[in-house]
Amino acid sequence: MTYLANPARYETMEYRRCGKSGIKLSAVSLGLWHNFGGVDVMENYRAIVRLAFDSGITHFDLANNYGPPPGSAEENFGILLKKDFAAHRDEMIISSKAGYTMWQGPYGDWGSKKYLVASLDQSLKRMGLDYVDIFYHHRPDPETPLEETMSALDLLVRQGKALYVGLSNYSAEDTAKASKILKELGTPCLIHQPKYSMFVRWIEDGLLDVLEQEGIGCIPFSPLAQGLLTNKYLGGVPDGSRASKAHGFLKKEMITPEVLLKIQQLNKLALAREQTLAQMALAWVLKDKRITTVLIGASRPEQLSDSLLCLKNTAFSSEELGTINEILRD
Repeated sequence: MTYLANPARYETMEYRRCGKSGIKLSAVSLGLWHNFGGVDVMENYRAIVRLAFDSGITHFDLANNYGPPPGSAEENFGILLKKDFAAHRDEMIISSKAGYTMWQGPYGDWGSKKYLVASLDQSLKRMGLDYVDIFYHHRPDPETPLEETMSALDLLVRQGKALYVGLSNYSAEDTAKASKILKELGTPCLIHQPKYSMFVRWIEDGLLDVLEQEGIGCIPFSPLAQGLLTNKYLGGVPDGSRASKAHGFLKKEMITPEVLLKIQQLNKLALAREQTLAQMALAWVLKDKRITTVLIGASRPEQLSDSLLCLKNTAFSSEELGTINEILRD
């Protein structure tokens, strides 16, 4: 059946300015890190992307290695672009990244100009695009001069293969250095993508201040701490959950009795706010106006619908914030 986009899609979504740029992003963005690879069911992830667009989400975040297998998320997204969204390309902000291992040999990883240029060329072919809206360096490279990596990002913009550039997983100090280089090159950094949630708060110790000073937007990933900040683990580790599997970033041993107690206490507060734990966790990230948009994943359309309800209440009283900080205190 031919896809017809919801004509009212922009009426309920909030859009926030990305740093000091001309770009606004939907307050919620869709990440294709998991659930969009070659091992996944097309009709399911197709329904997720359609729902996202119909709900006013404009930003779709990918990387060269998303899958599995690596590259397959971009391939699958390219198929959806062609089948469903060809008429809507100019309504979308599509990003990709390079910085982690993608192919064998010394030129398939980290931050050399050779790797970044080749990687984006491959990503554009996989997605069937002439350009991406944002291209990120996915992680700092301790061995490649920062000037080389940043000049590669600048080159890709000048070649017309990316409109904007971003950083991911960079410390506050490295972000400040990278931003200075990019400004001098004439291609300012648009956005930073760090890991941030109630359980992982390192960006509060300097990075958010740097982003504000430099006029850079912020799009946190893993705002639900790999599912910890959802109803899934309130009673322990269920069979079939991410933490129950041998692979992946969330390990069973990470869900200690202390962590479980914190999740349960946070859930009580969420219920008092008439939100699910996941909705409150997303709203908590969005409470800071230095956050442009929160990056979420979804394994089912229903999960995405539930997450979007976070936008109904992103305000927190000082008492609520105090309670959250008390619960999370080590």
